[in-house]
Amino acid sequence: MSGFIPSGASDREEMRKFLGYEPFSELSEDVKLKRALNIPEGMPEQSVRREVEKLASQNKVFDTVFRGAGAYRHYIPAVVGAIARKEEFVTAYTPYQPEISQGILQAIFEYQTLICRLTGMDVSNASVYDGATAAAAASAMCVSGGRNRVLISETVNPQVIETVKTYCGGKNIELTLVPAKDGVTDTAKLSERLGPDAACCIVQQPNFHGLIEDTKKIGDIARNAGAKYILSCNPISLALLKRPSKAGADIAVGEGQPLGIPLSYGGPYFGFMACKSELVRRLPGRIVGETADKQGRRAFVLTLQAREQHIRREKADSNICSNQAHCALQAAVYLNALGFSGLQSVARQCVSNAHYFAKNLCETKGVTLRFSGEFFHEFVTDLPVDTEKLLSKLEEHGILGGLPVGDRGILWCATELNTREEMDFAAAIVKEACGK
Repeated sequence: MSGFIPSGASDREEMRKFLGYEPFSELSEDVKLKRALNIPEGMPEQSVRREVEKLASQNKVFDTVFRGAGAYRHYIPAVVGAIARKEEFVTAYTPYQPEISQGILQAIFEYQTLICRLTGMDVSNASVYDGATAAAAASAMCVSGGRNRVLISETVNPQVIETVKTYCGGKNIELTLVPAKDGVTDTAKLSERLGPDAACCIVQQPNFHGLIEDTKKIGDIARNAGAKYILSCNPISLALLKRPSKAGADIAVGEGQPLGIPLSYGGPYFGFMACKSELVRRLPGRIVGETADKQGRRAFVLTLQAREQHIRREKADSNICSNQAHCALQAAVYLNALGFSGLQSVARQCVSNAHYFAKNLCETKGVTLRFSGEFFHEFVTDLPVDTEKLLSKLEEHGILGGLPVGDRGILWCATELNTREEMDFAAAIVKEACGK
């Protein structure tokens, strides 16, 4: 850590006298464990490797996946790993001495630029821990004066709602849930529940059910009530759907995992955060900017750091003091490798596959779409059979089915990696199970 100065002999002697230990070794005797630890004896490296591989073999990796719900399986071009795994990127960490960390500063700057282009926002931070944290931190940005109530749609991912609830509880912020209607945010109820004490409202696009929200209408309702508007987005969908800036959002957040980050058993991932310029000083984390050095050469600086990292921490809006730099770097490489047209192609394939799969599934008697609204690459079906038994049947054929939701409902997901053969095969298994 920067600024660490080890104690000298005189410092240790002063501490010993103050604590009253004579000799100093008495201190270690007081804290030393008096019993043996209940852990196995040490093993040679080969034996450890063999044991770990044995444990790892118990993991089941599915070749065919139809589950999303916040973490998505996309194709990652080989160039992403080839660049991101370079030694100079793997070893770099948070720029505590930013003026000598030009490489990592540039990487963050390029990432921020891409997020701003993707969302249409004015400024992005260097990333945060995950999408749920981003939504929670964004809600704290909006609380000020007499506005101390956060509204969040019931159609937001339940894990995000729980995270926001935890953050609000710690800051004595009131949280209000906005009901859903036909699988999307009930705008009439939103209008009713907004008031002079409302700091912001949070909506997800596409929402947890996979449906496309009327983000522009929701933005107009929030603005008319004087509340800030936070839009949590799937970044792949932004290649086709209305960008947060066009929907009137003040803050855009989301889970960045779809942007070139493998599923990896749940992490590490990263959250992206971008906002309008007037909120920049409330944005947690750090922001890197571009300048020129004395010789006029392009250079990068740590333009802004939130105060929770240094002074006046009691006035901080969040406790975020680091960022997911390497994951954000991978996302930047992924976006550059695909370009906007490539990202659009991925998004279109997701939409096409999801609609093909939904139509295929619903050809089975008793299988219906729970909601009639437009969807991106996820959708909910109701089935006439027990969902757990159906999912077990799919697993027997090496297929990870969708996520069980509600009574006999499944949230399915299709991406560009799902072939028509896979979808046809899965639909045939569903048809057989429903027939029985």
